[in-house]
Amino acid sequence: MEDAFHGAKLVLTLGADLVVLRRDATPGLEFAGMLDLPGGARQGSETPRACALRETAEETGLSLQDDEISGAMARQDGRGVAWFFRVALPAERRADLRKGLEGQALMLMAPETFVTSDEAIPHFRQVVARMLGLPSEKKV
Repeated sequence: MEDAFHGAKLVLTLGADLVVLRRDATPGLEFAGMLDLPGGARQGSETPRACALRETAEETGLSLQDDEISGAMARQDGRGVAWFFRVALPAERRADLRKGLEGQALMLMAPETFVTSDEAIPHFRQVVARMLGLPSEKKV
């Protein structure tokens, strides 16, 4: 399954906060303007982990190491397989955050806020809830 995947994302926390990006609002872009997780499309023959770490560095300025990944899950979607990895960093690493060239904003938010937000990409809400052990149903 690692050979045939289209992209990889991180469920990345800094202390108690989740690292979140707001996608560009470009017309035609899937999930334009919505809240997203760091990560993106595979380049060449890179592994899922290498993809997630490269994309995260490009989007957040955080240079992460493979041994900082503490969990993983694959998810089938309309384009094939996407990988999600869990990384938990101390809050002090917030000082290293730098918005990259993609996306409208880079922010920190409570994971519970992301999981219940109508602005978050729906299937990413489920992934975050599962990887962080949070309830995945929105409260009314």
